Amino acid sequence: MKTTMQLGDMFVNSKITPLGIDTPDPAFSWSYRNDSARAKRQTAYRIIVSDSESELRDENGNIWDTGKVASRQNVHLPYQGSPLKSRQRYYWKIQVWDQDGSMVESPASWWEMGLLHAGDWTASWIAEPELSSGQKASLPLFRHEFDLHKPIARARAYLCGLGHFELRLNGNKVSDNVLEPGWTNYHKTCLYCVYDVTDYLQAGTNAAGVMLGNGFYNVTGGRYRKYKGSFGRPKCLVQLEVTYDDGSVDTIASHPDWRTSSGPITFACIYGGEDFDARLLPKGWDQAGFREDHSWRNAIGAEVPTGKLKSQGTAPLKVMKTFQPVSFTEPSPNLYVADLGQNFSGWVELTVKGPAGAQVTLTPAELLKEDGTVNQKWTGSPTKLHYTLAGSGEEVWRPRFTYTGFRYVQIEGAVPSAIAAGDPGLPSTSLLLRLEGQMIYPDTPVTGSFECSDTLLNRTHELINWAIASNMKSIFTDCPHREKLGWLEQVHLMGPSVIYNYQIESLLIKTMEDIRDAQLPNGMVPTTAPEYVVFLEPWHHFRDSVSWGAAYVLTAWNLYRFYGNMRPMAEHYSGMKSYIDYVTQCSDSYIVQDGLGDWYDVGEGDPGFAKNTPVPHTETAMFYHMVDIFAQMAELLQHAEDAVQYKTLGEHIKTAFNRTFFDPKTSNYATGSQTSNAMPIVLGLVEEHHKDVVLHHLIEDIRRRGYHTNAGDIGHRYVLLALAMNGRSDILYQMTRSTEHPSYGYQIAHGATTLTEAWDGPTVGKSQNHFMLGHLEEWLYWGLAGIRYHYDASHGSYHLTIKPFVPDDMEYVRAEHQLPVGRVHVEWQQSFHENEGKSLTLKVTIPVNCIAEVHIPSSSGSAVTENGIPVEESSSISVVRKESDYKVVRLSSGPYEFISTL
Repeated sequence: MKTTMQLGDMFVNSKITPLGIDTPDPAFSWSYRNDSARAKRQTAYRIIVSDSESELRDENGNIWDTGKVASRQNVHLPYQGSPLKSRQRYYWKIQVWDQDGSMVESPASWWEMGLLHAGDWTASWIAEPELSSGQKASLPLFRHEFDLHKPIARARAYLCGLGHFELRLNGNKVSDNVLEPGWTNYHKTCLYCVYDVTDYLQAGTNAAGVMLGNGFYNVTGGRYRKYKGSFGRPKCLVQLEVTYDDGSVDTIASHPDWRTSSGPITFACIYGGEDFDARLLPKGWDQAGFREDHSWRNAIGAEVPTGKLKSQGTAPLKVMKTFQPVSFTEPSPNLYVADLGQNFSGWVELTVKGPAGAQVTLTPAELLKEDGTVNQKWTGSPTKLHYTLAGSGEEVWRPRFTYTGFRYVQIEGAVPSAIAAGDPGLPSTSLLLRLEGQMIYPDTPVTGSFECSDTLLNRTHELINWAIASNMKSIFTDCPHREKLGWLEQVHLMGPSVIYNYQIESLLIKTMEDIRDAQLPNGMVPTTAPEYVVFLEPWHHFRDSVSWGAAYVLTAWNLYRFYGNMRPMAEHYSGMKSYIDYVTQCSDSYIVQDGLGDWYDVGEGDPGFAKNTPVPHTETAMFYHMVDIFAQMAELLQHAEDAVQYKTLGEHIKTAFNRTFFDPKTSNYATGSQTSNAMPIVLGLVEEHHKDVVLHHLIEDIRRRGYHTNAGDIGHRYVLLALAMNGRSDILYQMTRSTEHPSYGYQIAHGATTLTEAWDGPTVGKSQNHFMLGHLEEWLYWGLAGIRYHYDASHGSYHLTIKPFVPDDMEYVRAEHQLPVGRVHVEWQQSFHENEGKSLTLKVTIPVNCIAEVHIPSSSGSAVTENGIPVEESSSISVVRKESDYKVVRLSSGPYEFISTL
């Protein structure tokens, strides 16, 4: 019996039913559900776009109708219909045909355009008037009342508040998003957010309220800060558009006639914390009928930011996880420390009861001092939160415009109820009824899961993922406390590890845009984007390093390879080309002399500057890699002359690299360090006839060090890849067994709950929440589970390779990963049978519309069966070849279960 394919989700610009799309030609994608039937593939599609649901039901694509298109492509098909209009909601559906000619149709979906043109904005930027000398500068509140007298069909809010904002309507916070909008170079780009506010409005009089925070727009100082600068005073642009049932529209726009007053947030710094005085919060200020006192006055028109308004495309930040204290201690009288049991990034929410004017002080930290109090030595001091009580019974508060990384919270000015209950003799004071840690990261789909029979590897997987999630905000941060900066090397090096776990396409696209905004006129790409901190001489190498700047090219490549998205490489082509030309001009006969190199590698003394590998080696290897990838992109984009030019440039770099760093007498690169030899192996710089001996030197160095790495931020990924790509995952696996320094196991054995900045972070200090050394995560999916894939534009589909590594002492591995086309599942388990030896059961599910080459671990000459049938006799399996430890077969979509002898 034939079955048709089952469609999954439908995406516009990789989002489901998005608001505020401001791309004039958005891209359409759709996924497939896993199917028990095999060999399901798409042979044709039809996209129908209409301006009403009724037209769509009648299959009238009055906006766009592709007709039936013979193609396997189902990701990133660009819109090519009539010009799209601001604010308009469009309805769409797809029809797809399978290999048997059967057609399946999707339900109706939709997307909504944002404000495409500057003229669509009728609102004015407003700010609070300057305060008179001597007045305390609290953050401002803005309010405005308006009447609605007809039945409401829908309402939208378009809003940019710099640095951050909270929108309130009729006493309610609009949405559960936090820390909006995302961080940018505000001179170049200012992000606006779009909300469906239909359910927040009412017939009659309504009130809008806006709270503003400083964010990275205005880092005022006063406590700890890394970046010291300001783009201006907080300001906002608000446009509410209400569409009535009769089709008429009312626009409520910010204007100097809106009213403003200083609010209850008396201090807010993205680094140093936040203070809130609940006595200063005007009750009902965000509701209709509020009676203003003398402190309220008209807002003023604010200077228009130079940054272009752009709809925020990244997934919103939200409170995604919560933590309760696992213990309270009292290291000194009336000073308490809560342990939340996990290092994470976010803030705390408290419930407290006490007299008006009493103040609770919270000091977050990752570590404790020997006396049990909190230690902010490595995370920036002072960082504090202050809450002043209104005295109105139980009061609930959490910050709005700051966050940090922490595990412990020191409490002063209130007694935790858990302690007060056990000590009735405590003096009467404020009572802390509840303390909750709230973790913040993007509300983006989780795309992967990994589990195996090895506890240490499972804990390592968790350790890395806590650090990844902690450092995903509107940019990828290096750490969630001390710097919060977008250091770029981790984006391309850790990109695959993150992609296996989270859908980060929109965040990578924003990274590309942040890089474009940061790029200098001479083509240089700074090491951080947005570039808030500018490193000048003598620290210029902290600003200009190819291993960081290469993220511009390599992130575009990752967007293509993993998501099938070629648009970023086309849109940023000239910028990437300018960067390569800049590096070429600055090089010394194709050798890059300066930069950071293999930052934080392992050697004598504190970690930091590269100790084991010459900086020119690492930087030039990355230069070659970037040029090699760019030449491939030029070919994909049909820039034929550039493809030839940059392929030739790559050959010049390779020749210069080998002439400078390869010793033909020893067959070692540079110092013979692990990074020195691993990078040339992985990046294709080693001549083929030298490759085996260079790999041998790498392995011997690892063995001499007791199966430990000495590579750093740049080199570690390439050490792991050099082993895994060349059939030596056995060495890599042995490296994961250790709990001695340097290793992931060392961090776990010494109490780390997130990946730390330094290999021995729990004992040496530094940041306890960095994801830059988490490259093992890629191997867990790519190596142990064996899930490898890439998008192939020439075929319009994904090609998968499943090649698991099966250690003798591991019982099982289970892993899944959501590709844009559908979900791939791999599960293997070893069994021991007396007199028969070991057998392996390998279960594989290949998504619809994909082809996979599966490498089944098996002993030489032994039979491999699928559902009890030898693979050679299966009509749905093609045997490709026999390798030393694998039988290689080619599969189409569907579930398969193989059994082999090991």
